[in-house]
Amino acid sequence: MKVGEYLQTEPNVDSTKSRTESNQTNKSASTENSKTNAKDQSRIRELQTIDASVRAHEAAHLAAAGGLAKSGANFTYTKGPDGKLYATGGEVSIDISKADTPDATIQKMARVRAAALAPADPSPQDRGVAAQAAQTSAQAARELAQYNRQGKPTRAAKTQGHNLDLSV
Repeated sequence: MKVGEYLQTEPNVDSTKSRTESNQTNKSASTENSKTNAKDQSRIRELQTIDASVRAHEAAHLAAAGGLAKSGANFTYTKGPDGKLYATGGEVSIDISKADTPDATIQKMARVRAAALAPADPSPQDRGVAAQAAQTSAQAARELAQYNRQGKPTRAAKTQGHNLDLSV
């Protein structure tokens, strides 16, 4: 028997009761389906909001990073109840190595810091990268001051840094 289909097995008096029970069962099943659908729709809306936020966050990093971005954004996905994939995490890899000179390093670290803090809501990882860029910039400023006092580059000025990822 299909849901909503009525099968009469008793005389009219009982069939009214059966019809009523059948209608209550159908209403109950319909209510459960609408609750499930409402729950699924709520989750889908939540995932859509997260997806938009993650994509905007990573786009802000990319826009501010310019040539320092090593690639496009990489996303982590969650499958929604509708079967679609929604971005729920992401990262943009940024080159945070020192430049060839202290002056260039200071300028580069300013761009790294701007890229790390570009989103409206920087993550703890973003803030960490910005702090590391500030430290690298301060070290380069000390090297530049030493160079200006001595007239020669320091050993640290010649050392190259490394790369980090900016993650949500």
